[in-house]
Amino acid sequence: MSPQQIGLPWPELNDGLTYKDVVSSSDSELTTVSDYYYTKYKSSAPLLGWIQRIQNGQIQVDGEVVEDPNTLLRSGSKLVYHRLPWKEPDTPHLLDILYQDHDLIAFNKPSGLQVLPGGLFQQRTVLTQLQWCFGESHPVPVHRLGRGTSGILLCAKTKLAKTKLSAYFAEGTSLVGSGNMGQECGTVRKISKIYRALASGIVEEDEVVIKQPIGVARYPGVAKGLYVASSEGKPSFSKVIVLERDRQRDCTLVKVEIQSGRPHQIRIHLAFIGHPLVGDPLYVAGGQPKSVDPDLVDATTTPFAQDGGYRRPNQAVPGDCGYHLHAHEVEIPNLLDTHKVVKVVAPLPPILQTSYLAEEEEEKGLSSFKLS
Repeated sequence: MSPQQIGLPWPELNDGLTYKDVVSSSDSELTTVSDYYYTKYKSSAPLLGWIQRIQNGQIQVDGEVVEDPNTLLRSGSKLVYHRLPWKEPDTPHLLDILYQDHDLIAFNKPSGLQVLPGGLFQQRTVLTQLQWCFGESHPVPVHRLGRGTSGILLCAKTKLAKTKLSAYFAEGTSLVGSGNMGQECGTVRKISKIYRALASGIVEEDEVVIKQPIGVARYPGVAKGLYVASSEGKPSFSKVIVLERDRQRDCTLVKVEIQSGRPHQIRIHLAFIGHPLVGDPLYVAGGQPKSVDPDLVDATTTPFAQDGGYRRPNQAVPGDCGYHLHAHEVEIPNLLDTHKVVKVVAPLPPILQTSYLAEEEEEKGLSSFKLS
């Protein structure tokens, strides 16, 4: 393994999960253990699924395993639910180091690797690799990239760096919709983020500014809702610049600068203007998912899996891969000397290189950072 990489192979099964709860006085009134879990965690399993988990011996009440779903609970009871280990989907495990100093480390995250635990991916994440490779004082991601998105992921090595970097990302988003659009109004934003993407269809304009708000809609299999283009959503801003048009393959290579950091923003914005990312399994023209049927969003109708939980929905979900989106460049102030700028560049995947500059861009990718 290159000294500029970190990462350990994943074990066959993860360690499972443990969830702890304390029964409150309002919850305990004539409540059984099965009713408690079904009422509080409906998105995890239907009632029959929770009964199955209890009968499997996966739940403890005050340190004792209970297998009777009708066991009554009392106020103050301590509950523990053990989710059984499972094999997570195949996932890359290596991270390239692009830049690091006393406060900051920047990685080139591969497509297919999730940043933080969620859904099926509880162990196979960037966070786990950081814990394994750096120990207790491991760096912490200060922003997210979608599982299918590759490129620059910034991680803080100190508490002060985490505070500052998180503030930089939050500030850039807060400027949008406040009447102060960064450099357009004379204010210099502290962080600049440039992506490279492959959009479907031919974007005829050389430059497109997208200000479509992004909100949340109900969607099967996504408990907290799916981010979509919505007039009732939060302000968002993307600047799209065309780099190359491929009329034979009916796609457009674009550079995208975002001045806000809404979840799935680039995927939604490009889809909103009629050019969803090539290979995107979820978003289609208009910035909406491929299929949303209000009559099908009740997860309680979904058959449950062997461990009692819901099966993966048939519809695409946000973490699905297949699209081409790369966090290519990031510029931030040097945390020790804000008069200097740290610029980090992640080498481009071949499919996101312009045909006439492929060799030159490949050479530039070998120089991963610049301090000015």
